Amino acid sequence: MANDGPVEHGYPHLETVRAAITALYRRLSYDTVRTFATSVAPADVAFSDVDDLYLGAQRVARELVRHYRLPDARMIVGFREMRHAANIELAAGPEYFVELNDRFRTHRRDIGAALAHEIMHVYLHRLDLSFTGTRENEILTDTATTYLGAGWLLLDAYREDAASSQKLGYLTPEEFGYVLAKRSLVFGEDPSTWFTSAQAYTAYAMGMRRARQDEQQPPLTAAGWAGRRRYARDRRHAQDQVPVAVAGAPYAFTPDVRGPLRVTFPCPTCHQRIRVEVRGRVRARCALCRTVLECDT
Repeated sequence: MANDGPVEHGYPHLETVRAAITALYRRLSYDTVRTFATSVAPADVAFSDVDDLYLGAQRVARELVRHYRLPDARMIVGFREMRHAANIELAAGPEYFVELNDRFRTHRRDIGAALAHEIMHVYLHRLDLSFTGTRENEILTDTATTYLGAGWLLLDAYREDAASSQKLGYLTPEEFGYVLAKRSLVFGEDPSTWFTSAQAYTAYAMGMRRARQDEQQPPLTAAGWAGRRRYARDRRHAQDQVPVAVAGAPYAFTPDVRGPLRVTFPCPTCHQRIRVEVRGRVRARCALCRTVLECDT
């Protein structure tokens, strides 16, 4: 939790974020991901200053348990002084003890954001889905929280001005915006109307621009003129010698002893690698997220 300290910006964890989205689709399946098409509603996790601290926290926790479809999980929420925003004990269940930073006693509107991240730890733990290393695993948790409909709370908890700052989670604001945008493009949901933080809206807009770029990379037909020209040059080069990965490009050409040259590239939705034959206009379907892609190979 960045608390009145510097907030990291940009996309330093982008590759891990993309790997996390791929891992979600692989572990959950397309059909299960689609069950999270509706995000947590602001009214369901609203927390007024007149609400009882503990009863309100328990109510928000129950709503997030319901959203994540963990009906047999019970969250017991407490508060104490700590360095991080929150902590949860990943025991066998069904009871889980969640500790929140004492800061949330007076910053109650952000309790939902902290609980969304911690309860996602339980969800991933039950799925037996994790990454190697603490930081990578926390990035997976932030990404899963956001992609499955509760992470807009984490981005909305981001506030920064000349005198103070607050940010929850391990992703940068722009990375949260990127994952929210990826979700929005899949489910047609606009979370920006729920933001109370102006900085969150800005980060979401920046993330949307970056997410749109994923849909405009060759060999997709939506690629721009410069990308298409570079792709054509790299394709000619690959056809003249042993095909290799092209430095700095999202695609790679590979030989096929049984037939023509093939190109591999990431699906713009789930980032699973797709491999198709180099033969002009083709339509490809991602086997993982079922996105149909128009390509000019």
